[in-house]
Amino acid sequence: MIPDTRRAPRLQVPALVPVTDTMTAGVIGRLGNVSETGMLLIASEPLTEDALYQLRFPVPDGRGGEVPIDVGVHLLWREAAQAPGHFWAGFRFLTLEKGHRERLRQWIESSLPAS
Repeated sequence: MIPDTRRAPRLQVPALVPVTDTMTAGVIGRLGNVSETGMLLIASEPLTEDALYQLRFPVPDGRGGEVPIDVGVHLLWREAAQAPGHFWAGFRFLTLEKGHRERLRQWIESSLPAS
């Protein structure tokens, strides 16, 4: 097994979590994995490399509901996925409100296996 050398723990998202472009209000894909510093998107829409986006995705609120998380992101890279018309896209978070960051951290920590 290859050790994960990323700075922040990364959660492989176990469920279908839609990601919306807040500028167009359209769903552009779903989360593949996420950390406090960025995310992998399985995109179903074409995206422009090195562009900035405003995105929203829901995370569990710990009480059976969901909290929408808004992030400003920078698209670092993208590559074609095996499914026609889909892409893997790696984003770095540029803006993430403090309360949303804490909720995201709690979701990630509660979902990771105990070490």
